Amino acid sequence: MKVLGPKKNFLAIEEPYSSLETSAIAIVSAPYEHTVSYGGGAGKGPKAIIDASAYVEFYDDETNRELCFDKGIATIKPLAFGKMVDRAALDHVEELVEDLIVMGKFVVTLGGEHTISTAPISAHYRAYPLMSVLHFDAHSDLRDEYQGSPYSHASFMARVAEFFPTDRITQVGIRAQCIEEAAFIKATGIKTFYASAIRRGLHGVNWQKKVVDTLGKDVYITFDVDHFCPSIMPSTGTPEPDGFLYSETIDVIRAVVASGRRIVGFDVVELAPVKGVTHPDITAARLVYKILNLAFDVRAQHAVPKTKSVKAQHAVPPHKAPAKKGKKK
Repeated sequence: MKVLGPKKNFLAIEEPYSSLETSAIAIVSAPYEHTVSYGGGAGKGPKAIIDASAYVEFYDDETNRELCFDKGIATIKPLAFGKMVDRAALDHVEELVEDLIVMGKFVVTLGGEHTISTAPISAHYRAYPLMSVLHFDAHSDLRDEYQGSPYSHASFMARVAEFFPTDRITQVGIRAQCIEEAAFIKATGIKTFYASAIRRGLHGVNWQKKVVDTLGKDVYITFDVDHFCPSIMPSTGTPEPDGFLYSETIDVIRAVVASGRRIVGFDVVELAPVKGVTHPDITAARLVYKILNLAFDVRAQHAVPKTKSVKAQHAVPPHKAPAKKGKKK
């Protein structure tokens, strides 16, 4: 399993802190783009995030640490899909993610279109069978199929709902869907916090806590960047107005950690970089590193689950990156 070197890896960190052997965290790039329905470019998203991350500072003032040196972050060589599409492409992603979970790594998957998220959710569900899914998005992605494909980016959560308990799915920021999706949500117990309801105060001032109260102890996050307001995230295939700002979104994840829940993995998808517009790329890169910092905050540390994956029982070992630290630039 090859990793990227310092000039190409996440945060552009030196080899002692980015080798797979010594890193607690693994970044998987899945530049899959097959079912775009409006703007294209999501396949270039993972590289844009990694390139922009070279300009993200190592130190996080909130957690008072340089996580990349404390835990190590290995960036796996991007997946190549060739002619693989639909289920074959998902199997390709899922195999790698599961291998890394079995190795004891905390896995972050970068897409690519949202279709790919089905794979890491499935792999994490086998390792953490009691987990909840926290879904940030402008769209509920619950269409049974879209434009003739059941593996459309607009259908990824419908595929997840085929194997994952729907009453453990919580969606935040939804503001664009068809009536069939709305009916599916009501029929299956999916907990959806619509943008309009949040804006109208229907969930109260502390709506972030209301979101967290719906989640179990273990939480997997799937994050479509079109959750954000187009003013800060124009670089996405299907932007929607009335989106969310960075700080109010991070407050949800802060609330997850403060509640004692554990983030077990996450993905960030649907960045479609636009030439000459760099702030969305750095925002996505900062988002990835911020979620990592919060996920590894001391309040989020619990014992690993006493369950078996389909391949082997595993536990997260106490990783220690080399003690020597370097400066950012």
